[in-house]
Amino acid sequence: MELYKSMWTQVGERFRDYSDYVIFESGNEELGFRLNDTDIAQDSGTLSDGECYVQTNRINQVFVDTIRATGGNNASRFLLIAGFGTDVRGTCDSRYKMPEDTAADKLLVSVHYYDPSGYCINTSLSKWGTRQEYQAMNDTLAMMERFTRQGYGVVIGEYGVLIEDPERGLKENASEYVRNFLNNCDLYGYCPVLWDCNNLYSRDNCALIDEEMAGLYAAHSLKVQAGQSGEDIAAQAREEMEEALANAREGAGVDEGTAMAWIMFNSSDWSVQYSVGDNYNPESLSAGIVATDVEVTGEGTYTVALDFTGVSGGHALSTGFSALAIANGEKLFPGYYVEIQEILVNGQPYEIKGQPYTCSDDGNVTRVNLYNAWITQVSGGARVRQDDGRELSPRLLDADTLGEVESLSVTFNYVKGP
Repeated sequence: MELYKSMWTQVGERFRDYSDYVIFESGNEELGFRLNDTDIAQDSGTLSDGECYVQTNRINQVFVDTIRATGGNNASRFLLIAGFGTDVRGTCDSRYKMPEDTAADKLLVSVHYYDPSGYCINTSLSKWGTRQEYQAMNDTLAMMERFTRQGYGVVIGEYGVLIEDPERGLKENASEYVRNFLNNCDLYGYCPVLWDCNNLYSRDNCALIDEEMAGLYAAHSLKVQAGQSGEDIAAQAREEMEEALANAREGAGVDEGTAMAWIMFNSSDWSVQYSVGDNYNPESLSAGIVATDVEVTGEGTYTVALDFTGVSGGHALSTGFSALAIANGEKLFPGYYVEIQEILVNGQPYEIKGQPYTCSDDGNVTRVNLYNAWITQVSGGARVRQDDGRELSPRLLDADTLGEVESLSVTFNYVKGP
């Protein structure tokens, strides 16, 4: 912490008399679960989830106190406070606290938005735009209203549908994605900041490379909106959002009365993906994947599977994230347990590492993590019906040795609690 404080003291003193065009930000994506990263600090990785929140809040408070103490214009400068991992849901967790400040109404909060990541920043998803995907965006971005209602400005410090291959141009539906995103920002008064590395905006020609996208940004520009009231801007945004949602095609998810089991999956290079996240979406997949998802009707034995032989290259490279999931499992079958009976990789039995456990991130989708590198300590919400003495593990698969995965299947028993 002393190094951090010393750094911001030097920066603050150097820029103390600069105008309000200068805004300092307390951190970036590192203030969150990445406080447990061990790539630089080898002795890290020991904080619980709750301790990560405590430390993030502490760092943000030190940042504000340090900058304010340098005086000059820093005594009242706008300061940008990093959200928890700059993730919307993590930042809206009750454990995240905005720091105290001696200046009135001068704190902003920063989050990033790249959902779904397979579409926005990876190559695993090539299209977007189902009704469920529109609704997921609207619901997620609406969460940040808790900060605007308290008087904090909200800055979406990074967003975009990144172009992986400039020769192919924009991904399918990219303009629809950005239009709905910008309308959300207009509706709630957020400040969006595009992340671009000379792909969408050409620094050589000083112009957007896509005419449709250029027209979209022009329609949301200060030049166009300067003569409108905030209420009129928000009303127009809401109208366009409602129209887009109504006209979006229906996805292939499940209703609230159906429990569906599937395997969430990302390859280690993030180029292969299947329905990652708490919204079951079998259309959110890399081309060529064949999935075996099953409806869960109560106690019994079930098998879910993924076949990757049809994807580019004929396999997925290891795994960056994977989990067995049951949509609506927590609500339709409260207190049930998932007991893994067998995992097959490329048709062969796989010896798992550690003891599986049942959990839920959102109180609706039941999960068993197969490989989740972001979990450093298993939380108190984990449950097992019969403890076999092994350590509970969020990494049953060994990503370092898994190699090329042509197929993955999980057979499990679904049982009532004791």
